[in-house]
Amino acid sequence: MAGRLEEYRRLVEEIKSCRRCELHRYRRNPVPGEGPLDARGMLVGEAPGKVEDETGRPFVGAAGRLLTRLLEETGVGRGNVYITNVLKCRPPGNRDPRPEEVEACSPYLRRQIRIIEPRVVVCLGRHSARLLFSWAGIRWRSMSSMHGRVYDAVLEGLRVKLVATYHPAAALYNPRLRDSLERDFREVIAPLLRGAGGGAGRTLLDFMH
Repeated sequence: MAGRLEEYRRLVEEIKSCRRCELHRYRRNPVPGEGPLDARGMLVGEAPGKVEDETGRPFVGAAGRLLTRLLEETGVGRGNVYITNVLKCRPPGNRDPRPEEVEACSPYLRRQIRIIEPRVVVCLGRHSARLLFSWAGIRWRSMSSMHGRVYDAVLEGLRVKLVATYHPAAALYNPRLRDSLERDFREVIAPLLRGAGGGAGRTLLDFMH
């Protein structure tokens, strides 16, 4: 575990000083992620929003409160999973991630996967899903046709269960998507996460503050 902690510390410092794309010009705080370093479940969103940029923590705004509630209500608990985004810095105006930004930032996510070694990876939103499914060599079609389905995949040499669902931010404004998101968590994602177990080790926040 000591080696994992040291590798994580280096990763956080790199993210905090990153200049790989233009987003570093606009950020207040980078948002590496948070959760136990030995978490068996990893949730990957798209990019930080306004509150995340202010706090340096992922999914702490309105969408984050919905995600936290879903995790708590399905018996998993936010403290048992690792949560991050494809991009570690907020795009201006919360616009969609651009391809060059994803390309610049994705090595950090690859390293997070290798360090944490999750058994279950949940993609929150189409940008996350498109990227991670491509890494796994699985053709991404659309969220409407692929959400809530479990795929056996290999990411960074690790065998994982890969699942995509709607982003909580989108679900806040669309009751139909919210119903689908809640059903995916209740019927598919939560059982997977509970079956994978979870850790309660030191988190990325230990190195951010």
